[in-house]
Amino acid sequence: MLRRLLGCAVLALTLAPSALADGGTAGVTQGWDGVAAPGGQVRYVTVPGGTDTALMAIRTQGGRVQRFISIAGSWGIPSVTINGSTRGLNADGRTLILGDATTQTLPLREESSFLVVDTKTLQSRSYVTLKGDFAFDALSPDARTLYLIQHVSRDDLSHYVVRAYDLEADHLLRGAIADRAQRGWVMAGYPIARVTSPDGRMVYTLYRNDGGFPFVHALDAANATAHCIAVPWRASQDGLWELRLSLQDDGRRLALGWPPGATFVAVDTHTYRLVHRPATAGVARHAPARGRAGRGRERGRGPEKPTRRRALRLRPL
Repeated sequence: MLRRLLGCAVLALTLAPSALADGGTAGVTQGWDGVAAPGGQVRYVTVPGGTDTALMAIRTQGGRVQRFISIAGSWGIPSVTINGSTRGLNADGRTLILGDATTQTLPLREESSFLVVDTKTLQSRSYVTLKGDFAFDALSPDARTLYLIQHVSRDDLSHYVVRAYDLEADHLLRGAIADRAQRGWVMAGYPIARVTSPDGRMVYTLYRNDGGFPFVHALDAANATAHCIAVPWRASQDGLWELRLSLQDDGRRLALGWPPGATFVAVDTHTYRLVHRPATAGVARHAPARGRAGRGRERGRGPEKPTRRRALRLRPL
């Protein structure tokens, strides 16, 4: 059975990847590149095989399958941006989170499930199930806390809150992980870029927010705190897709700009103050024609017209 499943998995790796999403998150992916371990020498990939899922550890160079296991059910590698950037590993690469990849038919899931996997053995350490619609956001460096995106509105699928799940105590912690200094900020948007500090502590995500200014969500995954940084972008937010997040000066500076290195804005990661401002706020170097500016409110509603992203099809923004 395992040999047959592996054969199906290898065949599936030659085909296009599947991507499933719910709400304002990117969901999970199956096949393709999976997620790279620290150092980049190994990738973990999930591939569907009938009613089971093959989880494989594959050498990046040469594509040799080092080890694999069959897991009952449908599971995928978490995607954290709409364009398919994947995550799921903690800082030392010993723990991997898989998300439920079953097809959903309702606007929000009634139940969400996750697997906690030991990457050395590929065996499942624990199984997490929650009532409601949750998606992977991040994992603390010590793999004790799982951060989740919880969707809270059937009418606005971009509206969400960040929650923390204690993997050791096996329960969802009360309250949201929010910016305490800006309590009026309503989390709404679509993740389009991410960068994480090498130690796995700081997780920065750029969100498109058509109801106001785009913003960067800075999550301290070691201390369960967060800060929201408004981005002074006044052009059409379609141009945000060309931007990339990067960490500079040993993590002391977060830059948002265009490859291969032109900076739009930069932020001091200790004070969250802008240290590099654009000459003309939000006029992208390669952006399309100027659009209407966001209203600049601290609470910005997301897009009014989200649709679901199914396998092999991206959700339009």
